[in-house]
Amino acid sequence: MRWALIGASTIARQYMVGAIRAQHGEISHVLSASAERARAFADEHHIPRSGNDLKELLSDPHIDAVYISTTNEKHLQQALAAVKAGKHVLCEKPLALTLDDASAMVRAAREAGLVFATNHHLRCSGSHRAVRGLIASGRIGRVLSLRLHHAVFLPPHLQGWRINSPDAGGGVIPDITVHDADVARFLLGEDPISVVAQMTSSGLGEGVEDSAMSVWTMPSGAMVMSHESFTHPFAGSGLEVHGTEGSIFARDVMTQNPIGSIELVTSSGREVICFDQHDLYGESIRRFHAAVAGDGEPAATGLDGVKSLAVALAVREAAARGVRIDVNYGDVR
Repeated sequence: MRWALIGASTIARQYMVGAIRAQHGEISHVLSASAERARAFADEHHIPRSGNDLKELLSDPHIDAVYISTTNEKHLQQALAAVKAGKHVLCEKPLALTLDDASAMVRAAREAGLVFATNHHLRCSGSHRAVRGLIASGRIGRVLSLRLHHAVFLPPHLQGWRINSPDAGGGVIPDITVHDADVARFLLGEDPISVVAQMTSSGLGEGVEDSAMSVWTMPSGAMVMSHESFTHPFAGSGLEVHGTEGSIFARDVMTQNPIGSIELVTSSGREVICFDQHDLYGESIRRFHAAVAGDGEPAATGLDGVKSLAVALAVREAAARGVRIDVNYGDVR
């Protein structure tokens, strides 16, 4: 697979360049709004070509796929251009700022016969897959509730537009709630129906929320409680799944790295659950390459990205209006 990076981003630098190469992918181009930034990124990672001209990049017939990690408001135009040029797309979350835009991206790729994936890394982790396996095997009985703790401190080098630019898609809800929505869907195998929520600025947000709490109703009757923040340096992250026959406690697993621990508690006592500690992004790329080769689907499809965005948009609307909001998933299937 021959890749181009659209966005000389921190996540590309820290995780995706290595993941693509570990899965035998070749990176030939990197694009940024700043040609100088692109050149510096290319030099750092030994990428042959760089620039700020999207049309020129996409005109290269040797590029098979693009990875998009620009600011959120740019995803729509860049993804549609990539699809028009016949490239497969792996896009960061949220896919877009609106449900219609996200759906348009996914629909365009589907009509063109191209793979479109969302880079929801958490569902690629060994820990989350182990938790899903425990649920699916009936170890905790019928699921009653899921609690997601994803309140962290956003480091200074990642703040910028995430804390002060609504137009770029800033705020903790588009940045982290979309992840938690995907985790809930992945673990429970169902889509939230409605949400109630509150949001606030608790120290970092300038015109956008930096903390949110919400409760979601699921079709099975299970309840999901979700907490996201940019301002909690010592809270730790994790999830709990409580059922009629047991509970699962997964600590420090809402992360980009294969760390954390899982404990299953039932009437038989406490059991430490082991899990595979593979690279999350490497697994995402492995599944993407397989999908392009005709072997199954990517780890998180475009539809998964649309649905996680739909939940996040409902959370923000519920918090802004102070009422229960039904989640609108649009017409993409």
